[in-house]
Amino acid sequence: MKARFGASKRPDVKLLAPLALSRELSRRSLFAGAAAAGLLGLAACGTPRTVADSPEPDGSLESKVNLYSWGDYDPPEAIAAFTDATGATVQVDSFGSNEELISKLAASRGTSGYDIVVPTGLMIPQMVEHSLLQPLRKELLPNFSNMDPNFTDQVWDPGNKHSVCKAWGTTGYVYDTTKIKTKMTSWQDFLDVAKGQASGRTALLEDPWEVCSIALAAQGADLNTTSAKELDACEKVVVDQLAEHIRAYFGSASTGMVQGGFMLMQSYNGDARQGMLETENPDQWKFVYPTPSANLWMDNWCIATGAPHPDAAHALINHMISPAVAFEQMDYIGYPVGTKGLAEAAADEGLELPELIFPSQEVLDRLTASEMNEAQQRRVEIFSNAQARSGA
Repeated sequence: MKARFGASKRPDVKLLAPLALSRELSRRSLFAGAAAAGLLGLAACGTPRTVADSPEPDGSLESKVNLYSWGDYDPPEAIAAFTDATGATVQVDSFGSNEELISKLAASRGTSGYDIVVPTGLMIPQMVEHSLLQPLRKELLPNFSNMDPNFTDQVWDPGNKHSVCKAWGTTGYVYDTTKIKTKMTSWQDFLDVAKGQASGRTALLEDPWEVCSIALAAQGADLNTTSAKELDACEKVVVDQLAEHIRAYFGSASTGMVQGGFMLMQSYNGDARQGMLETENPDQWKFVYPTPSANLWMDNWCIATGAPHPDAAHALINHMISPAVAFEQMDYIGYPVGTKGLAEAAADEGLELPELIFPSQEVLDRLTASEMNEAQQRRVEIFSNAQARSGA
């Protein structure tokens, strides 16, 4: 679905859509508690190699860099351009979940051979605690100055000591405007319509944190709350009131939009746009950035402890966050990548439905970055109980 073009000939309208829909955005999924279990299991993997044991950059660019990332997450042209410019070849291996990444790094104890890894933000504190990541050398990342402040200095990595935003997005919902005439703006609106007109034709994301956030937001609670009282109230809404009206749990709402049979679906913003571009009548659907808050997720460039090619690793990250390459990445994966000026560049290129890729500053200011905390298992229990109640 992604339209490619050469510099010498560009179409009037440019389409932006992710290629790897088969992943169904599992990078943001905490399904079945695997994330919590994987992190808790780190202690059983033995003493990791320490950051102090890692090779230090010395200004000599190595001839190779090993990248361990999500499948089909980087444009081959950008990788080839880096090799042409530096002479350093890039070996790309892929993982299917944060848990797979963490397990590989933990088991190797700093000898995985990987230089760059791409975890989701909420995983980073525990990865740092267990010495799976080493600090970045900012002097080797001059293009960091191009990063949008909205996507730096996050709660899970203050000061960007260990990470740089690779891609980001948020969560909301999409609804069929030919059937739902009510103007919807909030998570409470979502709950009301799901239990009413859209009963039996509503889908939720296959993610405990995201599903619980619907009720927590509607109740005015912190989306990362650890309060037993607030989580109990959340369960009453999600399990006792909402679950019986849910038809399916998806990793990607675009699936439901294309298959049909749904009126209302919780969705990541880029996925909603992908679905609209694949349907015969995009105007049938409307995406909502709901009040009062929703998730701000990020995948991140990081350097693994024990990285054998630290200079080349920094050079590749610096290349990928440059403005020109950042736009190329956005075009390839269907989500913005944290570099300033992409919305303006997309407008110049005639991007369709840009509002589904670039939320307004008002929306960005009210988003909440998801955190991994001691209440994660409680969220998993709520989610599992909701699925059972739904018959899913």
